Amino acid sequence: MKTYRIGQIVPSSNITMETEIPAMLRQREAIRPERFTFHSSRMRMKKVTPEELAAMDRDSLRCARELADADVDVMGYACLVAIMSQGLGYHRTARANLEGAVAEEGKSIPVISSAGALVEGLKELGIKRVSLLMPYMKPLAAKVTEYIESEGFEIQDSLALEIEDNLAVAARDPMALTEDVKRLNTKGVDAVVLSACVQMPSLAALAPVEARLGIPVTSAAACTVRSMLKAMRLEPVAPNAGAMLSGDLEPAH
Repeated sequence: MKTYRIGQIVPSSNITMETEIPAMLRQREAIRPERFTFHSSRMRMKKVTPEELAAMDRDSLRCARELADADVDVMGYACLVAIMSQGLGYHRTARANLEGAVAEEGKSIPVISSAGALVEGLKELGIKRVSLLMPYMKPLAAKVTEYIESEGFEIQDSLALEIEDNLAVAARDPMALTEDVKRLNTKGVDAVVLSACVQMPSLAALAPVEARLGIPVTSAAACTVRSMLKAMRLEPVAPNAGAMLSGDLEPAH
């Protein structure tokens, strides 16, 4: 039975990825033999503003080098909006930069980002039209929707909750999303992204909202777990974590 080391590059004020990612993988341990440990390096960010996001992103290379020292099996860049606010397609640039920093340390470790994981997971499962919820202020929310649209998706509706303080985002009750989603137009969509932000807790709400809507429901965090597992060549499944980790959806061909 192998134990895999999960590395996360985390905003200093993010407290959700170090709870939801382990929670999903602990749920997976109940149905599969692999085991996981969790290791983080932090980059400074208190408020979700363009200036702080850009400064934080520059600090991500230091974090990647630190995690390389721990010889982790995969690294996840745990901030979707930091990537999407830097320009269209930036998740590809960020991945190349981070894997380059790791290579300079003499290591070869796959690096994924929550932004890339969301885009790639939806593409892989053939999702075309989505509606999404996010906590961001409206200018940043517009960047997120533009970014996702630029990757070939149609956004039917989006709801920005306009919470600037990152700890206030993390303090939300995840089950509040079961009410928030009622304000979202989900008619005819292929999937709902219940939290397009890895700081806004959503794990507990994924399965109930999916059961109520009768369509695939996911989050940026669940997509991140899927991408991490695939990068480690493990089956991307975890119970009670929405469609992206159900094992029931067939990849698009």
